Amino acid sequence: MEKIMLLNGPNLNLLGKREPGIYGSTTLSDIETKIKKLGEDHCIIISCFQSNSEGALIDKIHEAAEEGYTGIIFNPGAYSHYSYAIRDAIAGITVPVIEVHISNIHAREAFRHVSVTAPVTKGQISGLGIKGYELAFKALIDQ
Repeated sequence: MEKIMLLNGPNLNLLGKREPGIYGSTTLSDIETKIKKLGEDHCIIISCFQSNSEGALIDKIHEAAEEGYTGIIFNPGAYSHYSYAIRDAIAGITVPVIEVHISNIHAREAFRHVSVTAPVTKGQISGLGIKGYELAFKALIDQ
């Protein structure tokens, strides 16, 4: 059975509480439930993982490659702006990664405008709220 990994980086465990004017009131658990349901509807296993630790996220990226995942939906949070280690982990695997950001990173503070991870992903979805996760799922299954 096909498997897709849903990864979320730092502070995304605070969704629903953290800056609701920017990130909305939906929790990470709500997002995971929604994507798991999409997976069930398409006979795809969805594995979810969130960490505030860069190393733990890198380990999961490596695991996805080693365990035969067919795609990764990844919101690296702030790591997208400066983690060359995560960038290199993505570049080092053949599993397609779709980068997701809930807010429009290009319309926010200048330091958020650049993603060092996006150039090594299949694509980036930014600014469409939690719908971005669903669109990333669709992009991965339609490839």
